[in-house]
Amino acid sequence: MTVYGRTGSAQCYSVRDFLYRNDVPFKWVEVATDDSARAIGVDGVADERLPICVFSDGTRLERPTIRQISEKLGWFGDPSLTEYDLAIYGAGPAGLSAAVYAASEGLKTVVIERWSIGGQASSSPRIENYLGFPQGISGAELAERAREQACRFGAEILIAREGVRGEFSAGKRVGYLSDGTKVVARSAICATGIEYRRLSVPNEERFRGAGVYYGAGASEAQLCVGHHVVVVGGGNSGAQAALHFSKYAPRVTLAVRGDSLKSTVSAYLIDRIYSTKTIEVLTRTEVAALEGDKMLEAVVLVDNQTGERRRIQTGWLFACIGGSPRTEWANEAGLIRDEAGYLVTGADLLQGGRAPERWPLDRLPYYLETNVPGLFAAGDVRHDSVKRCASAVGEGAMAVMFVHRYLATG
Repeated sequence: MTVYGRTGSAQCYSVRDFLYRNDVPFKWVEVATDDSARAIGVDGVADERLPICVFSDGTRLERPTIRQISEKLGWFGDPSLTEYDLAIYGAGPAGLSAAVYAASEGLKTVVIERWSIGGQASSSPRIENYLGFPQGISGAELAERAREQACRFGAEILIAREGVRGEFSAGKRVGYLSDGTKVVARSAICATGIEYRRLSVPNEERFRGAGVYYGAGASEAQLCVGHHVVVVGGGNSGAQAALHFSKYAPRVTLAVRGDSLKSTVSAYLIDRIYSTKTIEVLTRTEVAALEGDKMLEAVVLVDNQTGERRRIQTGWLFACIGGSPRTEWANEAGLIRDEAGYLVTGADLLQGGRAPERWPLDRLPYYLETNVPGLFAAGDVRHDSVKRCASAVGEGAMAVMFVHRYLATG
């Protein structure tokens, strides 16, 4: 397919990001002048009908929603069953792993994903420390392989759907999606991951998708040729993003709040960062201001010890500063969360060796099980989880083992 649009448009970025994360091949055509806009049937570069997606069969969609694109790709469907053995919320590494193991073992399995297959991992340009891929693999490709594997075993995957409410009664886990669809299952796994944390500076929302991006931003790398790029974040994702952008941009500034990278970044990435001449690392540095009109034009950084400010002229800022869990629905459903909103599971639920209040069963909660029997949590959304792709995959597989145990004995 071909996508026509303009850089700096939040709507255009949303489409590019969705296609990239879901490993859909597409050609991006920049609409830079009014003449080029009129050539594709719109009035000018500011026309609200952009972006325009043209599919291989000639179908043309103007300013499409993600749901419309999903429908055209044949991905959007309703649940095929009135009841499942297992409903998995989130198609990141944990959710996909759970889907593969559950479906391969005969459980009727459905996966509900609000945005893209692979979750945050799908935005990573290269995962190099995942077992079995010595040359590394992009997050999008890894996610696509896992999706194909899960579907081959019979798992259903519903994309562009989001769970907003849950009801839990004896033997039933009912999830209500944002469009009113109801998913009924005998057990459930919450693998919704985390949402990227904001910078908390003025004008941030105004430039979201128009110069300010969250995550590694691999879909945007080729558009950064000739531009200065700023990456914010002192973890592995920030380091990987800086290295990836350095292949396209003449200069990359990595702004880190801490004193060094040593305590938060893997050693192999640190070595590469400091051996790449086009990357500069600014420690003890945070974003103080964002400047621009309709698009980001400059970033002001501040040294958090000396107070010294530095202005960088750029239209590209990528924030990789961790995230917060998507568990807003959990309070109403009666789930126990920690102070940061992560779901508490297993032994962490125990109070003096006893089950949590109102726990209805004679046994203690299984490992990865929440305070609602039959509802498990895996991956980044879980309290005290290891924020690594391989760990999430392991937890997804392990959760299925306890799902079997729950379905067999309660």
